[in-house]
Amino acid sequence: MNLFTETLHRSRRSPLSGRGAVLLLLTLCLGLLTTVPPARAAPLPAGPALPSDPVRELARGAVPLSDPRPLGRMTAGADIVGLGEATHNSHEFFATKQRVFQYLVEQRGFTTFALEVSWSSGLRVNDYVRYGKGDPERVVHEEFQGSYTVWDTQEYLDLIRWMRGYNQHHPANQVQFMGDDMGYAGPALFDRVTAYTARHYPKLLPEIDRLYRQSRPTAGVGDTMMSYLRRPMNERQRMAADTARAYALLSAQHPGADAEAFDWVVQDARTIAQTGQQFGYDFDDPEQLRASRGYRDRVMAENTLWWQRHTGHRMLLSAHNGHVGYEPTGDGEYPKMQGAFLREAIGSRYVSIGFTFGQGSFNAFDLTDPAEPIRTFSVPPLGAGSNEEVLERVSPRDFYLDLRAASRPARAWLAVTRPTRSIGNAWPAEVERTRLGASFDILIHLHRVRAADRL
Repeated sequence: MNLFTETLHRSRRSPLSGRGAVLLLLTLCLGLLTTVPPARAAPLPAGPALPSDPVRELARGAVPLSDPRPLGRMTAGADIVGLGEATHNSHEFFATKQRVFQYLVEQRGFTTFALEVSWSSGLRVNDYVRYGKGDPERVVHEEFQGSYTVWDTQEYLDLIRWMRGYNQHHPANQVQFMGDDMGYAGPALFDRVTAYTARHYPKLLPEIDRLYRQSRPTAGVGDTMMSYLRRPMNERQRMAADTARAYALLSAQHPGADAEAFDWVVQDARTIAQTGQQFGYDFDDPEQLRASRGYRDRVMAENTLWWQRHTGHRMLLSAHNGHVGYEPTGDGEYPKMQGAFLREAIGSRYVSIGFTFGQGSFNAFDLTDPAEPIRTFSVPPLGAGSNEEVLERVSPRDFYLDLRAASRPARAWLAVTRPTRSIGNAWPAEVERTRLGASFDILIHLHRVRAADRL
């Protein structure tokens, strides 16, 4: 049985707060990597044979991670830079993202940090980043719950505080925080839509209120998501239809004098409908499950593109390697990834950066111990035949590499599918297989990582 459907059945046998429901939500909203058979290796491309010494070929283009300037040049034409992570909860991935974002802000004019978290949670974090509203630690703890608990870390709190400090010193060139996901639509989002409707389309308000009645949250992030999941399938599908109807009604209205405000409230209504649609899938049906995963990646890409086009900002997009890359890993569970949608939409103005690592630790849900919510795991070097075994020997220092500019022999090596660590929210899991050259434009390799500092 697929791990997703297995945890769904476990969640139905357990109380609302049970780990089965949590694990299901991890899969639903953060792409929990499942135990799958190894993917079949892709054929070698026409051209040069594999190099006898791939380490030497790769080392030709390796740049020490301590020097960000070449990375700035590698991403010079990008409006959106996707920066992945090979685990969802290791310190070095988060810390590197902050350093890269700071450089892109200070030297390359980037102004938005986008995260794989719900649209409504992103808006609340952005209220602190821009206006200092609320206590940042409380905001992080309250918004990054349930399937988003992997972001409830000191590292993300540090990033958000840095962004607030930057804005205090640069009031004319502010940075912003956005969430591109749709696993949760908070009460403030509903309030924004209904308040706008009351002011501009009062005759429409009773119908909007009726359509939102079953979906409006009455609890926190984690409890709300689990309560949706426990509802009967017909009720979840009705929620999906009602929220979609509310979005259609609002988007059909005349925008009036303030077209920008109208665009933003329609986007709010769209994200509420996205949440409804995601919970409207039947996760017991393998085809529906697969469709829900494709839907989620498409929606994350659409929300990111909407933000970029409406703000004009250059953006750093943070998510798991699988979501920022171009090729799905696993056995066809994901029909298309966020990175592929973005590349299709804006071409080379999207650049994907993947992470690999040699060894170290991370936090994850323990699949072998139902009593343990999250614990720290360590993994040794992956070993012969893996991508990491070669990358570990390229340089004694952490480095990055422009895969597009690699030599032809290096590109031949990068084109082969090999075991590659891609760790999600739960452990243990099978090692995935990845074609690095087909998945990313740039690769960052870290020799050691440690578990992130959870709040």
